[in-house]
Amino acid sequence: MANAQKILIPLWQPISGVVFIAVMGALFIWASGDWKWIAGWLFVALFFISSFAASWRMYLKDPGLFRERYSSPIQHDQKPWDKFVIILISVSWLVWFFIMPVDAGRFGWSPEFPMWLKIVGFIIAAVGFWMFYETFKENSFAAPVVKMQEGRRQTVISTGLYGIVRHPLYTGASLMSIGSPLLVGSVYGLIAGFVLAAILAIRSIGEENMLRQELDGYNKYMGHVRWRIIPYIF
Repeated sequence: MANAQKILIPLWQPISGVVFIAVMGALFIWASGDWKWIAGWLFVALFFISSFAASWRMYLKDPGLFRERYSSPIQHDQKPWDKFVIILISVSWLVWFFIMPVDAGRFGWSPEFPMWLKIVGFIIAAVGFWMFYETFKENSFAAPVVKMQEGRRQTVISTGLYGIVRHPLYTGASLMSIGSPLLVGSVYGLIAGFVLAAILAIRSIGEENMLRQELDGYNKYMGHVRWRIIPYIF
């Protein structure tokens, strides 16, 4: 795998990533207007722990992937259409991230969600965040942009979660984007979450068109693993 490459990454980069995650978590609670918001803190805890674990594992075990994940969202070898899509994803994610505390906390636009639904949301979100970690653990080529990584000798990954769906990172992101607003009790966050999941689903189609044409063995892999994101559905 590409993580065998000798890549030196300054320690300040993962530290700055941890600081960024902490700041985003603080902004999330601040946007709610309630520093005692338990559901919000549960979301922040999931967000921080999963991001921290994935980032530090990449830094220690797979610096090549770390460098890819923390590179610019707009790159010269990125597929042209994906430059627009990645901006759309980034804007949608920010809207999703901040509409939840503004809705459920500060202004209370949404009705109170029953406790059982919040628990279901917590479980769904936790599974989504766990899938992030497992995907980065399994796939050293999980770059944030759609491109071929010829310099890293990209190969087809078919183990772990990739034996169930072809895009487990998108599955995890979809679960996270839908489970989190259920956890905090935000209807508007749920709408934004479905929009984000739909964008990722559309992106997966374009990404697969590239992989089918440019990555040896991907057509055969598609024959073994039928589903992109959701088994038996899509």
